[in-house]
Amino acid sequence: MRHSLALILLLSLIACSSTPSDDDLNAKPRPASEMYTDAKKAMSENDYERASKQLESLISRYPYGIYAQQAQMELAYDYFRQNDTPSALSAVDRFLKDYPTSPHVDYVLYLKGVINFNADMGLMGRVFPHDMSQHDPKNAQDSFDAFKQLVTRFPDSKYVPDARVRMQFLINALARHELDIAQYYLRRHAYVAAVNRAQGILSEYPHASVTADALKVMVQAYDAMGMTKLRDDTQRVLDLNSSKPTT
Repeated sequence: MRHSLALILLLSLIACSSTPSDDDLNAKPRPASEMYTDAKKAMSENDYERASKQLESLISRYPYGIYAQQAQMELAYDYFRQNDTPSALSAVDRFLKDYPTSPHVDYVLYLKGVINFNADMGLMGRVFPHDMSQHDPKNAQDSFDAFKQLVTRFPDSKYVPDARVRMQFLINALARHELDIAQYYLRRHAYVAAVNRAQGILSEYPHASVTADALKVMVQAYDAMGMTKLRDDTQRVLDLNSSKPTT
């Protein structure tokens, strides 16, 4: 009997602790403005994890409120600062889908470009696998595409100057990547593949810094295949471009 009474008492205490009080049931949810203010405060303190949790709660509780749009944008930045690239890009894409006419679209496109730009430091830092044909510079290409959208749609945006600088860097990096693949194919005596990659550089990245190197690959590949006319034509183009004064 003593054990039974103890068990009943224990169960009663558990029930009391898990049952919401009248105060809990009558408590009003926190206002969106207060939640947003707390999130901004956390951001100012570089506590991005706490900020993102606050913003997530705000968006969940007030998905159509006046703070939802700003919170979604801030959430993308918070994830970015936490180096959570997938979540940051997901938040960016959700913002662009939910608020296509927002006056902040230019900033969000710029942020998307920067997120991808930073995510692909392997390409930017020239860190490639030995077999160049296996590397996929998706982040770099996605970064370029985001910056291109920004420059095309919002040419007067304050973010455009920096985006243009990053785009040129990406052009050179992507072209260099393609050149490495072309040279890899050349070393493996895959001459047709080498020519195709080199031609791709000239068509996709005509203003890249490695166009002369791409032409050299084509000259060597054509020579190895015994295509003397194409070799000589390409050499003339290379000589012509080499003789042009640099600006």
